[in-house]
Amino acid sequence: MREFDDETGRRWVASVERRDGKDYQGRYHFVARPVDGTGESVALGDVRWNSEMTARRTLETASDVELRRRLRSAVGRSGGPVRDGRR
Repeated sequence: MREFDDETGRRWVASVERRDGKDYQGRYHFVARPVDGTGESVALGDVRWNSEMTARRTLETASDVELRRRLRSAVGRSGGPVRDGRR
């Protein structure tokens, strides 16, 4: 897991979740949650890894710019409710 700030200064945690199924490839996908506990988590199902170790290593070495880009993409795709001016 890795904490980062979005463009507005809100703190997020980038993490990995496992999705079970018949296909073992790409079981782990990107998820971001607000650190303050307000709002919903957002996921990017198309950002996937084959193992948890690879996923965690990728998140640990990703730049804050990359994490913000992935967060924007996840929020845009979620279509969730807007809260406090943010999705």
